[in-house]
Amino acid sequence: MAALKEASRPRELPLDELLKGITCRALAGSADVGGIIRMVTSDSREVVPGSLFVAVRGYCADGHQFIDSAVRRGAVAVVCEELPGVIIPDCLYITVPDARIALAEAARIFYGKASEQLLVIGVTGTNGKTTTAKLITAMLNANGIASGYIGTNLCTIGEREISLDRTTPEAHGLHSLFSEMLEAGCRAVVMEVSSHALVLKRVYGIRFHAAVFTNLTMEHLDFHHSMHEYGSAKKLLFDALGPEGFAVLNVDDPYAREMAALVEPEKIYACSLEGGVSPSLRGSRYFTADILESSIACSAIAIHFPDALVDMKVGLPGLFNVMNVLEAAAVGAGMGILPEEICRSLSEVAAVDGRMERVGDSTVGWSAFVDYAHTPDALFKVLDALNGLKAEGSRIVVVFGCGGNRDKGKRPEMGRIASEIADEVILTSDNPRDEEPETILDEIEGGIAGGIASGHYRRISDRSEAIRQGVSMLRPGDILLVAGKGHERYQEIAGKKYFFSDQEQIKKFMQQHCSGYPERE
Repeated sequence: MAALKEASRPRELPLDELLKGITCRALAGSADVGGIIRMVTSDSREVVPGSLFVAVRGYCADGHQFIDSAVRRGAVAVVCEELPGVIIPDCLYITVPDARIALAEAARIFYGKASEQLLVIGVTGTNGKTTTAKLITAMLNANGIASGYIGTNLCTIGEREISLDRTTPEAHGLHSLFSEMLEAGCRAVVMEVSSHALVLKRVYGIRFHAAVFTNLTMEHLDFHHSMHEYGSAKKLLFDALGPEGFAVLNVDDPYAREMAALVEPEKIYACSLEGGVSPSLRGSRYFTADILESSIACSAIAIHFPDALVDMKVGLPGLFNVMNVLEAAAVGAGMGILPEEICRSLSEVAAVDGRMERVGDSTVGWSAFVDYAHTPDALFKVLDALNGLKAEGSRIVVVFGCGGNRDKGKRPEMGRIASEIADEVILTSDNPRDEEPETILDEIEGGIAGGIASGHYRRISDRSEAIRQGVSMLRPGDILLVAGKGHERYQEIAGKKYFFSDQEQIKKFMQQHCSGYPERE
């Protein structure tokens, strides 16, 4: 392990060593390619003396606009697709056909090819990525395979947590994390791989040991424009499987067939809760589960491995979480862990932050959950699961909104789903960002069955007040779901982020409600 640590440590590296791994078109400026590189970055604000700056054309900004700023901050080399108008002699300018590919290539070499010394497990899909990835991480660590996690706003390395700005970091940030994981003694990394990351080549050049597909539903159509384009983005992960790699697919999802077409049948681990073997997947290993018992707290299931049947408890409510556990179990089987040990370790995971997370004191007579559900499919699955678990005569109260500056087409659909399943609906702000909150609520309201005449919903743009009213409505046996933000601890309004926690708000108002705290007028 010491050799791996030394190989992966970020270090000074001669520029000519980096150039060997980058597909260059031409060089300009300083002819000295023997300089020392101390950092690789695509963010001009991170540049320190001795940096290699890669000018990437981003979704919102073009890195070529910041070349001069990077050079003034000390960049000794710049990788770009087009040369700037002014060439500064003391800097080497390297033109390339694709700066994103060049960034991935340079980062991989600079960080000692750390990704090649880890078993990289990628999880992609619209919903379920975080829960599935965290289940896999916990299972591997519990079975002696030290593993890091990279996902929604968070990286974990042992007991250390590192905040992230996005689900899948840019290539240089990603390879830096791989390097840190190697130094900490990790043998594997489990990472959520977003469709944006695949299309924008943040994971270019990484060979995955396992690729997991959870599902594909309506989301990110402001970026991908169509479900076909969205599905094509997800398929890129399965093109990146290494020679010893395998795929885990939720074959109950119709898009799984497209992923399967890229993988040899003997390397497919097919997961199904519906049963039946698709003719196109014959030769695959099948994993299914029988639901023995379900409650608001957990499910008892029997997992059918290809060569074993094991009973276990799933500490996360809902049928969709059984699928998440099944996918994690299939990864464990592919990693050579015994079925009994897989089930033992997965049964010990009782909660995932912001994913069907039970909040507050369960002895008060009602239940409250926080979930990240921010797509129509996710909201349907969570509400449907809770509806099937509630006691006779009890109600579901849901508080939710939709994010601003994102796919608007899902807003009325989420309104329809909430109004058809929940007994009481409170529309509120999520992260309105640069949009007017009331306009977002108007668009959600447009899908509500029966419109305002239905009488079982209200709109309160202030999220704190919406949660307070949701709690105040609860009677014994009722279930409150606050959806959309999950693990997030902020609210983004008019370009600024403010601290906000659904969990803290629920706990505060539950204490007031239980103590007879006077209601507001």
